[in-house]
Amino acid sequence: MAFDSFGAFLAMGGHGPYVWACYAMFFLLMGGVIWWSLRQRRVVIAQQQRRAAPMPSADERPAAASFTRIESSQD
Repeated sequence: MAFDSFGAFLAMGGHGPYVWACYAMFFLLMGGVIWWSLRQRRVVIAQQQRRAAPMPSADERPAAASFTRIESSQD
């Protein structure tokens, strides 16, 4: 082993705080990416399931909107 003790391993010749902070940031960010990806996956699956739901029959659908043309005068 290159280090005399576990404390020397953690200190890494004075570079330990930088090295361990980098490892901590890496795992924190990777955990965040994994969490965000799983959350987005659930959202997309739920959207696709809603989109694939069967359409209601004609008598269950709400009435279609009707539009009336308004004649405007050109004074």
